[in-house]
This record gives sequence, structure tokens and C-alpha cells, in this order.
Amino acid sequence: MQQAISLLELNQIIKGTLEQQLAPNYWIVAEIGELKMAAQGHAYLELVEKSGNQVRAKVRANIWQYSFRTIAGRFQATTGQALKVGMKILALATVTFHELYGLSLNIKDIDPNFTLGERARIRQEIIDRLTHQGMMEMNKRFELPLVPQKVAVISSQSAAGYGDFIQQLQTNRYGYSVHHRLFQATLQGEGAAKTIIYALDQIEELSQELGFNLVVIIRGGGAQMDLDCFDDYDLAMAIAKFPIPIITGIGHERDETIADLVAHTKVKTPTAAAEFILSGFMDFEEQVLSSMKQIERYTKQILQWEDRKLIDSESKLKNISRQQLLRASETLSMKIAQIKSIASNQLNFNSYQIEKLALNLKKESISVINSQLKNIDNLERSINNLDPASFFKKGYTRSEVLGKPIHLQEIQAGDEMITYTNKQQIKSTINQISSHGK
Repeated sequence: MQQAISLLELNQIIKGTLEQQLAPNYWIVAEIGELKMAAQGHAYLELVEKSGNQVRAKVRANIWQYSFRTIAGRFQATTGQALKVGMKILALATVTFHELYGLSLNIKDIDPNFTLGERARIRQEIIDRLTHQGMMEMNKRFELPLVPQKVAVISSQSAAGYGDFIQQLQTNRYGYSVHHRLFQATLQGEGAAKTIIYALDQIEELSQELGFNLVVIIRGGGAQMDLDCFDDYDLAMAIAKFPIPIITGIGHERDETIADLVAHTKVKTPTAAAEFILSGFMDFEEQVLSSMKQIERYTKQILQWEDRKLIDSESKLKNISRQQLLRASETLSMKIAQIKSIASNQLNFNSYQIEKLALNLKKESISVINSQLKNIDNLERSINNLDPASFFKKGYTRSEVLGKPIHLQEIQAGDEMITYTNKQQIKSTINQISSHGK
């Protein structure tokens, strides 16, 4: 059986072997998985290599205080940002093995140019992906409002850039009034992209109610060391798909972020964003003034043209009126002559008719009078014939009982009856009453 050794002895063998077999330094490409700063100024890292979301390799690393100041300062000066978790780096490291703490890397240097190139590669991949998906021009398809009066602002209320933006709007020398509402967001550092996306979601929810017609994302008043959030794919998608034009005024001069590329319009600073909005008012005012001048000019031309037409029409109307008056006068004279002739003929005819009617009336009157006289004679004879005396003269008599004709009275035997003749009244007593035929 092989002689056993202690764990310490094994670790010493490993350490010696590594020191003999490995080169003094290696350039290593890795991602910073963890980064912690000690109170003494040392940096403790965990470097990882991933395939997708799966970690394939990892190792502890450190940067001692003296080296860290130099490395971190140069890295930030070159890249514009500090070392942080998730960043891919090219580091010059020495492999060390400690009997108690195991394998680790001591980082001697970091190449900032590699990180810049890596960022550029990732950035280009995102741009290519957005281009393939048709997102780069999507927000640009919306027309800017003629007068951007209702503006949603994504920024931090404490940021100097936001204050500059508001002051520029409120103190503009033209007196334009811009309604604006702030939606708070973090505009740099880890998690900033998510807060901006959340602000966009809030704006979209309130857009129909509040009528926003422009969105402005502004950042200023702080260091320009961290613009990574504006190269975030999810944020770029949210901006591209947003149904309202978006203006970016992120406050950097050197590069365009992906957010700038997919937004409708990019300006350099928050102040420039305010000036851009005010320029929309100025353009609209100039268009209105120009239109008013055109309307005034066209109105004058129309009035002049109508004035000439009116003068021509007046002259034509006078000529037509004279001709019409002459024709009307001639027609009136003819009508008067016709009326006189018709009236004279009618009068003559009516006189003849009256004379004829008078003669007929006279004849008819005489005939009617004679006829009526005959009727009166006949009526008189009829009346005379109806006189009782004339009946008595013809031998007729009239009998009464109790003062009434006997044919109107219920008579009984013993009743007294008076009979009238032409010359006498005869009283008699009724002894017997019998019906005809009995």
C-alpha cells in the first residue's frame, strides 16, 4: 500500500506543481460574477464563464489595493464606467494556490479596450436583432404633433437636467404654454432600464385620459459614466413599440445609445429637448402667420376681382334695366290700349244686355202680374164657396150637440140638438140613435 500523506502535504504538492508547470501570467477572458470591496481597498471577485445561462467554469480572484487603484482608474477613464458585475473583461492574472484557501487568481491588469470591444459587439448584436425585427424605424413612423402641448417626461425630479428642461419650457421668451407631467425613473446604473420601461407603461395607461402627444426621456446633471441601461434590448423594444413619438435627451456627446437609435428623435441634452419642443410651437406659429398672410393676400385679390365684377355687373345691369324699361313701357302702352278697347267693347255689350234685360223684365213683370190677378180671382171664388152661408143657400144644414158638431161628439138619446138652416135654428131632442145600415 502506498504511503499516505496529509492534506496539507497534498496541497503543498499541488502548489509546487502548479508553480513549476504554469506560466507566470495568463490573459484570461471571463465575466465578473461577483465583486466585493474590502475595507482595506482590496477587490474580491468571482470570475465565471457561461454558456447561455449555464455556468461552465468559475474561479475566485482578487486585486490588491495598490493594483486596484491603478487598474480601476484607467478602466473607468477609458470606458467611462466602473468595473461591475456582469461585465466581460480581459484580465492579466497569476494562478496561485494556497494550502488553506485553494486555487485563485491574482489579477495584475485589465485591458479596458477589450471591454469596449465586447460592449460594442454586444451592442451591435442588439442593433442587428432589432433591425431584423423591424424595430429601428417603428417609433419614427409616428408624426410629431404640430403643437406638442401635452408632454410626458421620464426623468428624476432631483436631476439637474430635469430642472434645466423645466426652466427652459417655463421661461421661454415666446410665452408658449407646455403642459408636462413627470414620471420618475432611475436613469443610470443597474435596474435603470426596468424603471424606464415601467414609466413608459404608466404613460401608455394614462395616455387616453390625459392626452399625451409626446414623450421625452431626459438625463443630465450627473456623471456620464453609465449609459449601459440605454443599450438594453428590452428598453429599446419598449421605446420602438411605444404608440407616441419619443424624444431622447440623455445628455451625452460621444456616442449614440440604442435608445437614441430607436427613438423618434435624438437630441443631446435636456435643454436641447426643451428647445426642440418649443421649436414645434414656433414652426406652427410661423405656419399660422404665413397662412394668415396668404389668406389676407388671397382675400385682397378676391375682393379686387369681385369689385371689378361688381362694376361690370352694375354697368350691364344698367343697360339691361334701360332695355327692360323700354320694352316694359312699350308693352304697358299696348296693354293699356288693349284694355281700353276691351273695356269699350264690354261696356257696349253690357249696355245692350241691360236694355235687353230691361225689356224682358218689363214683359215678364206684366205677365206675372196678370197671372197673379187671375190667381187672386180664383182664390176669392174658392173662399166664397167655403162660406157656410153659401152652403145654407144650397139647402145644406149643420147640427150641433152641446156646442159641437155632432160628428165630433158622443151623442146619446135625450141629448138636445140644434140644427142650423139658411134662415132658422131648430132645436130637437134625440130619441133614437142607429148606425148606418141598421
